[in-house]
Amino acid sequence: MPKVKKLTADRLQTTAKKAAVSRSRKADSLTVPVLSLDGKESGVLELPKELFGVKVNKALLSQAIRVYTSNIKGHFSNTKTRSEVKGSTRKIYKQKGTGGARHGAKSAPIFVGGGIALGPKFRKVVLDLPKKMKKAALSSALTSKLTEGEVFGIKGLEKVSGKTSQIREFLKKSGKEKVLFILGGKDENVSRAVGNLTGVDILTADQVNILEIIKHKTLVLTEEAVKSLELRVKNEKVEKEEKK
Repeated sequence: MPKVKKLTADRLQTTAKKAAVSRSRKADSLTVPVLSLDGKESGVLELPKELFGVKVNKALLSQAIRVYTSNIKGHFSNTKTRSEVKGSTRKIYKQKGTGGARHGAKSAPIFVGGGIALGPKFRKVVLDLPKKMKKAALSSALTSKLTEGEVFGIKGLEKVSGKTSQIREFLKKSGKEKVLFILGGKDENVSRAVGNLTGVDILTADQVNILEIIKHKTLVLTEEAVKSLELRVKNEKVEKEEKK
């Protein structure tokens, strides 16, 4: 009979720990197919559950989009009121005895060159969300895309030489349109290749915002981008703990 090695207590404990770690990783992660530049599946990409496996909060998504769009929209129109118009404030003629209507100064809104009544005014609008809500909104947006089956990994982008035809061919073969590429860091060649394609954009993980995620139909991420997004969320947690 073949000899069977007896496991010591230490080896049993080590084996149990490895199995527990493996189970926890599987429980805390989701997987999506990884596409190569020829549009074919070439593996799977693990996604953290805290970013792609949360309950979608539509009300929070709506609020976050409103905050973001309000902050990028400028309120630069400006008109002068009667108190800001340059000129004399003298009454143009006496109150009674002329037979004409009663008037004050020429700066009144009724006169040409006078002030504007209820016109637009320049104002600086800055809205904000707490960090916890920002993180929850980002996770909701990513989860909603994963639920729709519109999240994919990609590999081989380092082979892109900057030609638009390479990315166009990838989109054609994979059948994707209105794609947002999310990278771990800046890549001039990929940015140049994507620049001339309508409906296709590229952002790094630290630039990603909810509006761009919702606006595009499909998200294509690199493995480095997923790690950067996960690190971005963890850093927010670390900052919060340090303040406490």
